[in-house]
Amino acid sequence: MKKYLLSLAVVSLFYTESDACAWSDPDYEYFNLFTQSIIKDKSYLPFLHSYSTRFYTDFRSSLIPDENIDAWKRYFNNQMSYAQTEYLVNKMSINDLNALKKGSPTNQLLITLGPGFYQKYHEGIDYLIEAKYLEPYMKINYIEGADSFYYREPGTGKNATNLDYNKTIAALTSLYNAAKNPEIKQRYGYQLVRFNHYTRNYDAAVKAFKAYVEPLRLKGAPYIMALDQLAGAQRGLGMNSEANWNFFQVFRDSKSRKESAFVSMKLSDTASFNNILKRSNTNEDKNMAYFLLGYEDFNNPIPVMEKMFEINPDSEILKVMAVRSINELERSYLPIYYYSNDDTITSQKNTADNNDVKNNSNTTEPKKEELSFWQKIIRFFKNLFSSKKDKGSDESKADQSDDELLDNPDRIPVFTKNNYWYDDKTKDFLDDLEKFTSKTKEKSKDEYWQIADAYLKFLKKDYKESTEILENIKTTNPEYLEEIKRMKVLNDIVSQPKIDAEYEDHLMKDYSEYFTEKPEVKKDSTETDEYDYYGEVPSTADFLKDVLANRYFLQGEDGKSFLMNNKLSDLQYNPNSSLVKSVEDFYRKPNKTQFEQQIIAKNINDVGNIDAFFAVIYGDRAMRQADFEKARSYYAKAQNFSGIPRSEWNYDDKKVTPLKYAAGAYNGLSNISDLVFGHNVWESYQSSPEESMKKEDYSVFPFIKPTMNKLELTDALIQLKKIGAGKNHDAATANQLIGNLLYNTSILGYYRQLFVMDIDNTNGGKYDFQTSDRKNPYQYYYKNFLDRTYIEPDNFDLAIGYYKKALDLSSDKEQKARILFQMASAEQGKYYQYEAKNPSKVDYSDPQYSEKSDAYQKQLDQIKNQKYRTYFAMLKSQYADTETAKDLLGSCTYFNYFMN
Repeated sequence: MKKYLLSLAVVSLFYTESDACAWSDPDYEYFNLFTQSIIKDKSYLPFLHSYSTRFYTDFRSSLIPDENIDAWKRYFNNQMSYAQTEYLVNKMSINDLNALKKGSPTNQLLITLGPGFYQKYHEGIDYLIEAKYLEPYMKINYIEGADSFYYREPGTGKNATNLDYNKTIAALTSLYNAAKNPEIKQRYGYQLVRFNHYTRNYDAAVKAFKAYVEPLRLKGAPYIMALDQLAGAQRGLGMNSEANWNFFQVFRDSKSRKESAFVSMKLSDTASFNNILKRSNTNEDKNMAYFLLGYEDFNNPIPVMEKMFEINPDSEILKVMAVRSINELERSYLPIYYYSNDDTITSQKNTADNNDVKNNSNTTEPKKEELSFWQKIIRFFKNLFSSKKDKGSDESKADQSDDELLDNPDRIPVFTKNNYWYDDKTKDFLDDLEKFTSKTKEKSKDEYWQIADAYLKFLKKDYKESTEILENIKTTNPEYLEEIKRMKVLNDIVSQPKIDAEYEDHLMKDYSEYFTEKPEVKKDSTETDEYDYYGEVPSTADFLKDVLANRYFLQGEDGKSFLMNNKLSDLQYNPNSSLVKSVEDFYRKPNKTQFEQQIIAKNINDVGNIDAFFAVIYGDRAMRQADFEKARSYYAKAQNFSGIPRSEWNYDDKKVTPLKYAAGAYNGLSNISDLVFGHNVWESYQSSPEESMKKEDYSVFPFIKPTMNKLELTDALIQLKKIGAGKNHDAATANQLIGNLLYNTSILGYYRQLFVMDIDNTNGGKYDFQTSDRKNPYQYYYKNFLDRTYIEPDNFDLAIGYYKKALDLSSDKEQKARILFQMASAEQGKYYQYEAKNPSKVDYSDPQYSEKSDAYQKQLDQIKNQKYRTYFAMLKSQYADTETAKDLLGSCTYFNYFMN
């Protein structure tokens, strides 16, 4: 099995779908709940489904039996175990065998076998000595050519041409003639064929096979090995049809050489396949040929499987085809992330449309409930006297009946177009495969087909029938039993209408192994370190956690849903008010169940003072709504706030540790400069505050301190708001300062980090105009919480409203010019929001892409000038002669463009 290393990363940087990540691996992007490797014939393990590698590799190579080792084990009359035989044949040194031959063995295994071992099996030992001498040279000589840039495995540099050809042939021929045991004799024949093949004496290799291998009429391991070499020589002679047929026989008869034989076959065209099919005289051969066709075919494999079924419904390779098909389906029904339908859509036509659009899933529509006349009457009166609620509200979700919960099309597992290579026919394929599996389980004696049928029923959400099938399976196969056990757990959990306290107790009592963390297993000191940058392979436990997160989400328990997949500290990256409230409600919930305490609440990680953490989030949201009094009430409860809970790499301790804020640094609550009330000189987030920002005249407002915490900031704003209610110059300036603060802390402002739980103004998802108008952009659960922006957008009209008051009260033309420019900047923010909600829908493949894109941009420019240039126009028409306007011409490129 692979070993996994979870690389350290700053998760807040990743706001896009996981598929966009350079480290994406498709074999890590679904839950492999139907274990592919439960097939009985382990020689087919390399042919299980994989997208990461050409052949499936996630198994121990020792699981695949080696017919050569089995043959040697029989030759030695089973005196040794399989492992001991494999050690003697493949790993024991030639010196150890020579010592045995001399009668003075030093190897412990050879000593244990006793002094008569060599005398009894001297022919076999002598052959192994010769074979181990030859082995380092048994590689074909590499010849530079057109393909010489291809990667070559590193090695000793030796090849077969380093041996004296005539002496080697003479020695092997002599040993062949001297051998009495037919099997050992055939092994020397194999060496003759191989040596001629690797020295590129292809014709001599073919003759050697006919002279030394074929006449012995043995079809065991040595024959298969020699046939493999013969096919290679025939390929060298251009005898492709003969080579394919012999490689095919190796593939059919060998257990350990199937992968290499498959690679050696050239079945890239229909004629090659038909040639093999014509030469297939037995049903087994035909079945194998159809398997090769189905394996290479990227289209629907069921027609090929039907042909294989007609030949032999008990065929092991038919099961391989089925398990590959199931694995393909799993990738659409069990992805590690379920994305909403509109995740790839950046906008709807307008806000009203967006709010009214029903967020249907990609699943098949649930069956309509057939109601009797009496049921219709009951439902009529029930609807008549019940109060109408928003279907999306938590209260409405909590009141759903079991039937409503079970019929929700967003209950996972659901079909999703998880990867780009799936087409719309994938859903239909589930129905077709289910029909085939149901038919095959009636004919085949192997319980595998019953398990597969039950699993497909599970994917179709027919949990009752799936469970019934599982209950009736009688088997002693340990791998089958393990799969059945897991599937029963899956059916139990996914079929539960509502996850309540009673069911949570059931989970902890009967399935705790899937939810409680297991102690970390210490690595053996001899174990080699391997690296895998894709993280841990998704497990059954991970899937069940996602199922429960989805169930809580559909039930309206967003806080529990969030904490199933995220840490409390993750709220800092998308501090959405309604979600934060739901998480807080769970945090404060008394009498939590054991499941809630041990499985969910464990994700309430260290954020310092939790009450202060929540208070800062609520206070920030109130500030963005310009509700300064409400914000103050929250900040008053946040004085124990220890800082936004970020981490950093500690080079001394060689580990990630909590970030220690430097003295005077902004930490989410304290150390806010009075420049937040100023205006930007130029738009540069990377420059220092003193370079980007300029103070207004604060002299008449001594309560504005040079450095403030958020409580002091709200105190200042409350006083400014009171002064702004007046009618004098100070009132105008007070409103201007409030407008400045609201703009400066918006997505466009230099201090945009202040009220979104961020530590600086560097870019990220929080500063994205492509926010959703929906209250909650999530359709399934919060697992991919950091992959998208989930924060209430700025209301630029709040800043514009205060600027308007300032403009109306001011009599200073220079001040009015500055205020108008600030209003125009805020209006620009409104345009950016509009533009993000109305992206171009022109397909890049459209032949008229350029013309349509230009027309779209022209339409945007027209809308921009008609609706979002009000204050720029006023500034140009009424205040172009002010010093402020002249200064802006030099510092603001866009204003200069607009004025000219």
